[in-house]
Amino acid sequence: MLLKKVLKILIPASCAGFAVWFGAKTIKQYCCRTKGRATERNCKEEPPKEIKEKSKIDDESPSEYFRKRSAAILAAQSAGTQPYPHKFSVTCSIDDFVHKYNQLDVGQFSEEKVSVAGRIHAVRESSSKLIFYDLHGDLTKIQVMVDARSYQSIYRKDVERIKRGDIIECVGYACKTKKGELSIRPEKMEILSPCLQMLPHHCGLKNKETRYRQRDLDLVVNNEVIRKLLLRSQIIFYVREFLSKKKFIEVETPTMTAIAGGATAKPFVTHYNEYNSKMFMRISPELYLKRLVVGGINRVYELGKVYRNESSDSTHSPEFTICEFYKAYADYEDMMTITEDMLSGMVKSIYGTYRINYGLKGPDGPNEVIDFTPPFIKIRMFPELEKRLKVKLPHPSTLDTPEAVAVLDRISTKHGVNCLPPRTAARLLDKLVDHFLVGEIISPTFITDYPLVMSPLAKCHRTLEGLTERFELFVCKKEICNGYTELNDPFEQRKRFDQQAKDRAAGDDEAMIADENFLTALTYGLPPTGGCGMGIDRIAMFLTNSNNIKDVLFFPTMRPKDNKPKTHAQENG
Repeated sequence: MLLKKVLKILIPASCAGFAVWFGAKTIKQYCCRTKGRATERNCKEEPPKEIKEKSKIDDESPSEYFRKRSAAILAAQSAGTQPYPHKFSVTCSIDDFVHKYNQLDVGQFSEEKVSVAGRIHAVRESSSKLIFYDLHGDLTKIQVMVDARSYQSIYRKDVERIKRGDIIECVGYACKTKKGELSIRPEKMEILSPCLQMLPHHCGLKNKETRYRQRDLDLVVNNEVIRKLLLRSQIIFYVREFLSKKKFIEVETPTMTAIAGGATAKPFVTHYNEYNSKMFMRISPELYLKRLVVGGINRVYELGKVYRNESSDSTHSPEFTICEFYKAYADYEDMMTITEDMLSGMVKSIYGTYRINYGLKGPDGPNEVIDFTPPFIKIRMFPELEKRLKVKLPHPSTLDTPEAVAVLDRISTKHGVNCLPPRTAARLLDKLVDHFLVGEIISPTFITDYPLVMSPLAKCHRTLEGLTERFELFVCKKEICNGYTELNDPFEQRKRFDQQAKDRAAGDDEAMIADENFLTALTYGLPPTGGCGMGIDRIAMFLTNSNNIKDVLFFPTMRPKDNKPKTHAQENG
């Protein structure tokens, strides 16, 4: 009886203890299994539950991974294997593969053998004889399925050599897996170019400094970057096609010149050894293009790089792409119409609508709607500025006097509008316009009829004294176009250059230098002409919802890593 009572107490207790131990162990194992998947879910790249990531690179440092991979490739070369073959004949791009075989039924194989190539972005192992690879190319991907049948022609050692990031060739048959995944079952897989570096894993490359400095790596891991840069190419293609249809001729003019003219900007200086002379990287092709109009090319344009030795920020780059176009027997009204037609048509052709969203504070912030529906808004600079300031400005014809400059100086100081020296009428007005007019613009808006002191190459307004027939187009608080009726009077142009020389002597290092070759060309006769310059990079920013100009440049200019920013005092001597 006593033994029965003891057993009755001990057995349930032991069972309960075992159940607790087993349950804890099971929970611990479950947590260990799910911890990694939870991290991957946060990155929005969770692999299928039954398939494990084959690579163990998370346990290695990038330098150690590079050392081991380099040693393996060198060893393969020593053994007679060529990991860098000269050529591979691709019979089908990955994009064409998707379009051609996406209609296959589950379990169905293509009749013809295909050859594709691309970069491996993931390696997953389901079993010892079932491995899946994600093969990327052409902004899309397919799956490579190495199964038991594939092993008849692909040896295990060949599969083991292929790592994440490698560019490979794949010859086999298209098929659909049980889960409906479009795949290729290979009969042959070879490395075309091994990736020696460890690619960013799961969450991709997020550090902007690294992205801009290593754009090639950025493109490898971030498809969105490729899409933005390809859209930039669409913009350039559209501009060329649009102007070509209007019978404009594309030309190329010098990018290195003896005089940096055509715009108010500080140039980059270089030296030409052969001629022992100082040269400048061009700040604008304008003067050369107008000389071509003098020569008889009545509709001319150039799309290319210009260089300005100025500050670099989210909307400025020291080298940027511009399109300048000139039309004989036209004026600034005609150029506004061409500009309006080009931009509205461009947006409609790319997006199918005139209205696009743009995040002023970033793609993830609140969006503003930019409406490119023609006609664009037009406001006249002087009347609108007086309306916002609620004050009468000096008459445009008197802006070059000390009295007028003093009035503009007081107005700027009163409203806290910062303007660095020299505080000329042109610079003060420019800052006031930025502060009171441009700062409220979202949808495309023309500001017209700028004063003569701000427009050394524009023709005087035909009815308003002291003003010129000039416009600037703004979108989301930024200038994207500048155009005018071109000044074609050589005597007046020389006076303007003389005034620019005085401004330069007063400390304005952005003032223009007189170009005698251009002045001589004007003496042969420039027909009445309208011209416009358009910033391609800023247009690309707005159309790709980018807040930094570096996002739409293939290789943006970066500050050297060991170089510190200059202070304002250093920049101004």
